[in-house]
Parts: sequence; C-alpha cells; structure tokens
Amino acid sequence: MTDQETAPVDGVEQATAEQETPAAQAEAGQSDSGQSDSGGADTVGTAAPVVPVASDDPTRWGRVDEAGKVYVKAEDGEREVGSWQAGEPAEGLAHFARRFDDMRTEVELLEARLKSGAGDPKQALTSAKHVRDGLADAAVVGDLAALRARVDFVIASAGKAVDKAKVARDAARAEMAARKQALVEEAETLANESTQWKSAGDRLRAILDEWKTIRGVDRKTDEQLWRRFSKARDAFNRRRGAHFADLDRQRATAKTRKQELVAEAEELAGSDDWGVTAGRYKDLMVEWKAAGRAPKESDDALWQAFRAAQDKFFARRSAAFDERDAEFGTNAKLKEELLAEAEGIDPAAGLEAARNALYKLQERWDQIGKVPRERVRELEGRLRAIEERVRGAVDAQWRRTDPEAEARVAQFRERVTQFEAQAAKARSAGDKRRAEQAEAQAAQWREWLAAAEQAVATR
Repeated sequence: MTDQETAPVDGVEQATAEQETPAAQAEAGQSDSGQSDSGGADTVGTAAPVVPVASDDPTRWGRVDEAGKVYVKAEDGEREVGSWQAGEPAEGLAHFARRFDDMRTEVELLEARLKSGAGDPKQALTSAKHVRDGLADAAVVGDLAALRARVDFVIASAGKAVDKAKVARDAARAEMAARKQALVEEAETLANESTQWKSAGDRLRAILDEWKTIRGVDRKTDEQLWRRFSKARDAFNRRRGAHFADLDRQRATAKTRKQELVAEAEELAGSDDWGVTAGRYKDLMVEWKAAGRAPKESDDALWQAFRAAQDKFFARRSAAFDERDAEFGTNAKLKEELLAEAEGIDPAAGLEAARNALYKLQERWDQIGKVPRERVRELEGRLRAIEERVRGAVDAQWRRTDPEAEARVAQFRERVTQFEAQAAKARSAGDKRRAEQAEAQAAQWREWLAAAEQAVATR
C-alpha cells in the first residue's frame, strides 16, 4: 500500500460533519416563487437535493443591467458574475445560465458514477470539493444554494464511499495477507517434513506462481512473508540436495558391490556342482537386493550381466537334468522289468531259494541306478513289498524252530510231571495236605505248559 492510499483525505471529515444538520435552506429554495432564499446548505439528507435547470428560466436566478453587467441572486444578495456586450441582455443571461447547468451536470455525473460504483470515490471527492470551492466566485447564473447543497451531498456520499472503499481494501489486504500466510506455512511444512522430493518441489513452484498472483498486501507484511517463504524454499533445497548427495554415495557403493556380485556370478556360471551352485545363486540374489540401487545408467547393465550369468548356469543345469532324466527313465523301465521278475518269487516253494533270489535281485536293483524322482516312491514301494513277503516267511520259520521256545515247553512239561509224582507219593503216604499242594502246583504248571505250546504252535 502506498502512502497516498493510507493518508487521510482532506475534507472527508468536513463533508461528514456537514451532513449532521438538515439542508433546510436548500430545500426551501425549491418554492413556487422560484427564489432560493437559502443561505447555503451546510449538510445534506439521505436524498440528493434537487437543483433546478437554470436555462429554463434564467431571469429567475439573475439579471443584466443597462451597462451589460450580469448579476446572480446569491444568499446574501446579488453578486456580479460578468458582463455581456455582444448582444441582447437575455442572450447574456442565458449564456451564464448554461454555464451553471454545465456545473450542475458535472455534479450529477459525479453522483451517478458514485452510485454505479464505476467512479473512483477519492477522485469524485476531489472533483466535488473543487466545484464547491469555486462556487463562491463562479461566473454562472442559477440556484447556487441548491447547487451547493447538491455538491455537499456528493461530497458526503464520496466521503462515505472513500471510507467504504478503505474498509474493503483493508479486508482485501487482510485476505491476501492470509492467503500468503497460508502459502508460507505450507511451504515451511514441506521444507521441514516432506521427503516426497518431486511432488514437494512441484508444489513449491506452484506456490510461487500463486504467490505472484496475490496483490494488495502492504509492503512490510509482504516482505516479511516473502523472507519466510524464501527461507523455506532454501531449507527444502538444502535438504533435498543433501538427500540426493547421500543417495549418490549409496548408489556408488551399490555399484561397486553389484560389480563384485556379477563377477562371482559369472565365475559360477561354469560350475557343475548343481545343488551347491544353485544355492549360492539364491544367496547372491538376496545380496543383490540388499545392495540397493546403483546409478540408473549402470544398474540396468549390471543386472543384465548378472542375469546372463545365472541363465547360463541354469541352462547348463537344465540340459544336464534333461540328459539325466532320460537316463533315469531308462532305469525306471529296467526296474519295472526287475520287479516283474521279483514278483514271481514264492517263499512257500523254498525259503532258501527265495532268499537267494531276493538277494541277487537287490544287487541288480542297486546296479541299475536312480530313477525319476516322481517314480521313486512307487518303485521302491513295490520292492519293499516283495522284501517284506520273503522276510515274513523267514521270520515265521524261525519262530517255529526257536530252540529257546522248545526248551521252555519241555521245562514246563517236566515240572508238571514232577509235581504230579509228588502228589501221588504224598497221597500213598496218607499226607493229604502235601498231596493237595503238589496237585495245585501241577495244575498251575499245566496252564503255563498249555500257553507255551500254544505260542509255539501259532508262530
């Protein structure tokens, strides 16, 4: 805001004060007599005072004497405003009346522009004051009192408009300052907190563009806000610069590490140790991801080299596995043929022959070698079934001919015979008690003998 905008407008206070008293004399000048006996309106009401058109009846407001001097009827009597020597006195009076009407029209135009809002209130106030100041010596013929009251009304209206415009300017200035304050606070938040470098940078540029469109803030406030905004931008740029400098260092370290991983991957590409090498490639991939991003111009090239080494190894392993799978498929067919032969082994036809046949079959089985992984369970299961059948027959034969079991049966039988003999001897001797004890023990051992014989029989 300029000093001119903030300086008080001369005459506004005066014009406002002049409105505090009704313009009775100005209104009295509109009587049927056509004479304005008003001494001048110091104030105006809410309605604009009416100013008669002087050219309609110039003689109502002035006269021309025999010497050609022109007079206007003023509040304190007649006042000479000029002379007319060029023609008829009526023409001279009409000339000065038209000049009055021109002043009247000028005042009405000022008022109209104020009402429409198209005019500058300060300019209208200045122009109205100029008209009022010139009324005392104006070379015109007309109702000067009414015109003065009309001018005072315009001055008062212009003063109010100036005050209203000032309030509006202050409000607009406060609103614009608030907008810039909000932009500054947003910029400071971005500068201190944001890590979205691209979007935050774009937003700061957009804030600057918006800043340039906001006008009307007083210079002191605008400079203070601008310094804060500039400081925020500088802080953001420093943080962003430090971030990317650190990122460059990290990427340089990542580049070195990835170059080492590429070298190891290329060295492993010729390995035939499929399992260990495949596991190491998995570890290398984990280390690759942990290394971070290298500079873009080299990161893609390093990745392509790393993948190429991996692809080379796994292509070789795949080819080897395909060859092995073909060999394993042949082995599976051979083992199927061997199983078909083994399923003909019958332990019931001769246990020892069955055991020898199974032993030879197992040797041939091992010599054939591996089969495809998906066939292992099936083929091994069929072989286990044959082995269990022969082993079950062997175990059953062994249980039937177990010497220890036979010895226990003979021992139990001997004990039964022994206690039966003792019972018979005691009964012959008339020892009933001993005879009953011996018979009870013999009965117990018979039960054990029966159990042992049953166990041997069911093996």
